Amino acid sequence: MGGLWILHLGVLPALAHVGLAPVLIEDIGAQIGTLLVGFCAFCVVVQALVLIRSLGVGALWRDMRGQLLSMALLAAALYGVVTGWSMEPLRWQVFCYLALGLVGLALVLQPVPGRARQARH
Repeated sequence: MGGLWILHLGVLPALAHVGLAPVLIEDIGAQIGTLLVGFCAFCVVVQALVLIRSLGVGALWRDMRGQLLSMALLAAALYGVVTGWSMEPLRWQVFCYLALGLVGLALVLQPVPGRARQARH
């Protein structure tokens, strides 16, 4: 999910600074953004499968990491639905980007499962 932050805070402003046409920058952002959201969804599914394998299916609802992964998957699915269905998806896309970015930040701040248990004992 960090790629979404890099795209909007680093790559697209750098392309604007270089002097590319604004329409070209928007098109690049839309194409790469869609690919990044798809890749985020794939990574979320992999992380959820690892969490389920290590802690069980109930961890998706009980554990904070599972709840965050569920929210990220929902945001990525909403992005895909809105992009294909709505005529003016820009506001929903921005909402999904922000949701994915903030969930990714919250996931990074979560303690590593093995180390969290060691710290308590």
